[in-house]
Amino acid sequence: MALKPGDSVLLAKGSVFNEQFDIKYSGSASAPIKIGSYGTGAAPVIHSGGDGIHSLYASNIVIENLKITNSGGSAISGGSVSNWAVRHVEVDKAGLSGETGAMNFRNSKNITIESSKISDAKGDGIWIDKVEGLKLLNNTVTNSHGAKADAVQVNDSSNILIQGNHLDQTQADSPKGVLVLIRPVNAVVEDNTLSGGGFGISAQAGKNVAIRDNDISGFHGYNWSFAVGLGDDGNARDYDIAGNHIHDGAWGVVITAPADASSYTRTNIKVHDNVFDDLSQSALKVDRPASGSFSNNTIESGTNATSISPSIVDAHTFTVSNNHTVANVETALASPVVTTAAVTEESADPAVVAVHDNLKILTDTGDAHRGNLLENDSSDNGTLVLRRFGNESVGKDGLTLTGDYGVIHVDRDGNYAYTLDETKLPDHDHDGHVSETFSYGIDDGNSYHSDGDTLTVYLHMDSLLS
Repeated sequence: MALKPGDSVLLAKGSVFNEQFDIKYSGSASAPIKIGSYGTGAAPVIHSGGDGIHSLYASNIVIENLKITNSGGSAISGGSVSNWAVRHVEVDKAGLSGETGAMNFRNSKNITIESSKISDAKGDGIWIDKVEGLKLLNNTVTNSHGAKADAVQVNDSSNILIQGNHLDQTQADSPKGVLVLIRPVNAVVEDNTLSGGGFGISAQAGKNVAIRDNDISGFHGYNWSFAVGLGDDGNARDYDIAGNHIHDGAWGVVITAPADASSYTRTNIKVHDNVFDDLSQSALKVDRPASGSFSNNTIESGTNATSISPSIVDAHTFTVSNNHTVANVETALASPVVTTAAVTEESADPAVVAVHDNLKILTDTGDAHRGNLLENDSSDNGTLVLRRFGNESVGKDGLTLTGDYGVIHVDRDGNYAYTLDETKLPDHDHDGHVSETFSYGIDDGNSYHSDGDTLTVYLHMDSLLS
C-alpha cells in the first residue's frame, strides 16, 4: 500500500503475522504514519524469517503496541531513517548473532525507543550506529546472548539521552557488558539500573558525557571488570560521573587505555558524590595520564578508595579530596540533618527518646519520590517494598519495622513510636544508645528507587534499670 502522512496500519490483537513488515513511505512531522494494533486480547505478533519490521529512508514513523518474536533477523531495523518513535513494543528471541541485535538503527536522526521490553536477544539488545538525536527511555533489556552481545551499544552518535532503563545481563550468555558508548558526543546516562555483565558502562572516547544517578552492580566477570570505564579508543573530554551507587563488582570507575594508546588524552574527568561498596578492587583506578578530580564520594570500609599510578600522583593533575569512608553504606545514605521526632502518647516513655532525619532521600530517580517518605512519596500501585526486611511491605499510611532491639512504628505524620525489647538491651558500652538502620525501595511497576535511613534510639539506662 502507498501509505500517506497520517495513515495508520493496525494489526489485529491475538493474530500472528509470518512475514517481514516493510515500511517504504514517510509520514510528516505533524502527521506520522503509525503502525499499531486494534481490538482486544494479546498484542499482535510478528514472526518473520527476516526482520520483523524493516525500513530504509522512511521518516516520521510511530511503531507501538506490538510483539515481535523469533525473527530470523532483527526485530526492528532502520537505516537512514528519521523521526522514529518505538514504544510499548515487546521483543523476544530476535536478532542476529552479530552486533546488530534485536533493534538497530544506523545513519539516522531523532530515534526514540521507550517503554519497550527486549529479552533473550541474539546479539545486542539495542544497537545504534551514527545516530544524531537518540532517546532510550524506560526500557527493559534482559539477557542479550552471543560472543559480541551487550545489552545496549551506541557507536559514533550524538545528543544522547539514556534514562530510566533496566538493563540486566545477569543470566546472559555473553562475555561482554551492559552498556557501551563508543565516541559519544553530548550524552546523558541517568537513573538507570544496570546489573551483571563483564562490565557496567564502557564510555570510551567521548565529549561532554554525564553518567549520573545510576545503580550499577554485579559486574564481576573478570578481575578487570568495572562499573564505569573510559579513556580507551580515543580522546575523552568533559565527563561528569556523579550520584551513582556502584556495588558488587571488581573496580568502580576506571580511567585507562591500552599501552599503545599513549597519544589519547583524558581531560576534565570529574567523579563525585558517588557511593561505592562491596568492591574487590578500588573505587577509582587511574593508570594513564588524566586530569580531573575524585571528591565527595562515600566508600564503604573494606573497599579501597583509589589506585592511581605514582606518575599521575606526582603530576598533580588528578586531585583526590573530601571522600568519606563509612562502616555501613545504608547508614551513610541517611541525611545528616537530625531533628527531634514527635512521640505518640502510646509510646511516651521518659526512658526512650528517638531522633531521626525525616527520611530525607539523597538518591532519587523521580520528582514524585522526593522528600519525606510519609508526606509525599508514593507509587502508582500504592506499595513501598522494603529491601532489608524481606517481603514486609509498607502502605501509604505508615510503616512498621522490626529492628535489632525493638519495633519501630511511624505514622502518616512522621511520628515515631519505639517499642523496646528488654531481652535485647545492650550493655553499657553502647554509650546509652542503639541504632536501627533500614532501607526501602519504591517500585511503581515502571521504575525502582532505593533509599535508606537510620533511626537512633537513646536509652537513659538509669531510668530503665530503676
